[in-house]
Amino acid sequence: MSTETTTESTTDTQDLSFWRESFDEMNLKHELLKGIYAYGFERPSTIQKRAIIPAILGRDLIAQAQSGTGKTATFSIALLQKIDPRISQVQALVVAPTRELASQICKVVGDIGRYMGIKACVCIGGTNVTDDNQALSNTVHVVVGTPGRIFDLICKGILKTDQIKMFTLDEADEMLSRGFKQQIYDIFCKLPSDVQVSLFSATMPIEVLEVTKRFMREPVKILVKTDELTLEGIRQFYVNVEREEYKFETLCDLYETASITQCVIFLNTRRSVDLLQERLIENNFSVGSLHGELSQAERDLTVNDFKSGLTRVLITTDIFSRGIDIQQVSLVINYDLPTNREKYLHRIGRSGRFGRKGVAINLVTTGDLRALKDIETFYNTQIEEMPMNIGDLI
Repeated sequence: MSTETTTESTTDTQDLSFWRESFDEMNLKHELLKGIYAYGFERPSTIQKRAIIPAILGRDLIAQAQSGTGKTATFSIALLQKIDPRISQVQALVVAPTRELASQICKVVGDIGRYMGIKACVCIGGTNVTDDNQALSNTVHVVVGTPGRIFDLICKGILKTDQIKMFTLDEADEMLSRGFKQQIYDIFCKLPSDVQVSLFSATMPIEVLEVTKRFMREPVKILVKTDELTLEGIRQFYVNVEREEYKFETLCDLYETASITQCVIFLNTRRSVDLLQERLIENNFSVGSLHGELSQAERDLTVNDFKSGLTRVLITTDIFSRGIDIQQVSLVINYDLPTNREKYLHRIGRSGRFGRKGVAINLVTTGDLRALKDIETFYNTQIEEMPMNIGDLI
């Protein structure tokens, strides 16, 4: 697909027949509307105004919107509206790339649908399949999970697919790239032929849009031009530390000058995460770490401690850059620059959730400056040198 096609496809977002300025105008079920307002929403975000109606109408959907703008609630509202609680079988399947994100999505579905009598369950790797079997033997309307576990449950006949009418991929660019792509297509082939497919992500590279031609039917496309993706409300800075070995001292200096509520520090490898955690603990920092080699119990404990404020600093790989919503996070630090430009956007999106202010600081060596400039150019944004008064901005 060419760049011109991507730009042209944004015309779908101007279709006023899909656009709704308020939740009351969406003709939603009373119990769903009650759940939306009880969840804390007062009015729909831009992606919710654009995408909820075509999803409810049964259209395949490719929806791109900036991090923290309510994508999860968008597809949750649509699938809750379409589910028939009288049918005691799974009617909606949501797949996400990480266990933490899948668990969070399931909670959002449950919270918004609390008055509807609709049951959701999460099925993720690292947990006992017996527990999934027991959960799915009861009435479940929505299943949220990770690709490997979902496919396994389908193949074993534990997850019945004959009543599934909605198939949603969150963080779709991650799901349709490299490791997950074949698994997703294998799952799709096990679903009813008329299943409705929805893709959601903050970034939607052209190569991913090409893949969607295999299993989507004339989707409504809500796409954002690359230079419109920079996250409003997130100020971006860099510190030229010159050499890798100077990063740790710079990080400690940051904490002396800034009063930080909670902070996420991103690194590129699991080994680097463990090493930085050890050094910070030695310097009396309250920190947690998260990466793919930890057990599910360890990952759950780390995320819960961070969400509750028991730890102020979370050191992590990109496993945490997708969709996780912790409102208190005001600062993201890229200890390592990400390995690609899309990851940068997802990482800094952990701060400034849903319109709140946030700050992103990149620690860069002299050798990183070209890659930083490339990110600036790609997103048509400004990453300024960090000022002395950074504490006043966080």
